[in-house]
Amino acid sequence: MFELSLGDHARLRPLEPWHAQEFLDHMDRARPYVDPWIPWATFSTDLDSAAATLQRYADQQAKDTRRIYGIWLDGTLVGGVMFPNFDATTGVCEIGCWLEAAGAGRGLVTRACRVLIDWAFGQRGMSRVEWWVAAGNTRSIAAARRLGMTRDGVLRQRHPYRGLRHDTEIWSLLRDEWSGASPAERVPASDDKARLDELMRAFLGAFTNTDGGRPNLDVVREVFIPQGTIISNTGDEPVVYDLDSFIEPRQKILTDGTLTEFSEWEVSERTEILGSIAHRFSEYRKSGFRDGERFEGGGRKTTQFVRTPAGWRMSSMAWVDA
Repeated sequence: MFELSLGDHARLRPLEPWHAQEFLDHMDRARPYVDPWIPWATFSTDLDSAAATLQRYADQQAKDTRRIYGIWLDGTLVGGVMFPNFDATTGVCEIGCWLEAAGAGRGLVTRACRVLIDWAFGQRGMSRVEWWVAAGNTRSIAAARRLGMTRDGVLRQRHPYRGLRHDTEIWSLLRDEWSGASPAERVPASDDKARLDELMRAFLGAFTNTDGGRPNLDVVREVFIPQGTIISNTGDEPVVYDLDSFIEPRQKILTDGTLTEFSEWEVSERTEILGSIAHRFSEYRKSGFRDGERFEGGGRKTTQFVRTPAGWRMSSMAWVDA
């Protein structure tokens, strides 16, 4: 049986029928956290039903149509990843994930999903990986964003659950879009300018909430060094933020209905790279609805970058609205 390290004392390995008791114990802890997003969390309520769930996946794996893997943290099963659908003939598969509370906030799902995506594209030659998620499952949508997926659309009222019908979002990733890296590392290491371009796209895209999508401000922490500084120089005096103080109020207004259909994008830039440091001047535009009123705007940013052992990262940014 294979076993892969995910770092932080976590391991990824196949989840098999003989794990039924461990799986049931895990489901009893996870059920309040994952229900209703994972249907078999509802169905695996005793040893027989838990074993049946895992046996169905084992039977489907034998037919090369499904697979399931567990994530163990310090020896305890805390979640997993899976291929709910795997069609080698068409080259299309779907991946999914779940976690109990004890495994959250460590990046385990993202790392485990990257293993599955690498295998699907690299070993099996798949062309497209899909991510089907209930529209209200914000944690799963954030995971799709971290994996670099694109939101293809919404199937309205597709999924029935406890007397109500729920929308399903479809996200996807194509083979030529994948490198297995985080947003900060999604282009060849030799192309420094392309890396800096991707960092800026990832930063600006973190705030997007158009078409019912959710912003993913965790990306800000991915593209910046932990000591990063962000400065607004739009008012009478500069306002200086660390990452936490910058993210918190923006997370609120982008998710509480204050700022909707928001997006921001570069319209021009000039980048200078000097060895392991770089500087970028940008002009940007933005649009959305603030308190229900349409607005458009823009401004200028100056951004500094440093090359770290993990690749290029932003170290500071300052902006002024035009």
